[in-house]
Amino acid sequence: MLILTRKPGEVITIGEDIQIHVLSIKGGQARIGIDAPRHISVNREEAIPRPIKSKPKDTSKTEASK
Repeated sequence: MLILTRKPGEVITIGEDIQIHVLSIKGGQARIGIDAPRHISVNREEAIPRPIKSKPKDTSKTEASK
């Protein structure tokens, strides 16, 4: 992981066509703006659906009846 320190008004560039703009910092929060091509999806991590993990099957009953 790369950790950078930026001030409001500064920009981080990823590749040739993605820019992250630091808009403001208030308390413990930073407001950012992201410029990216339309074909690149930009989402918050908590907004991405995650598959539900199923519980492993209890095989002890089937093995005991053999």
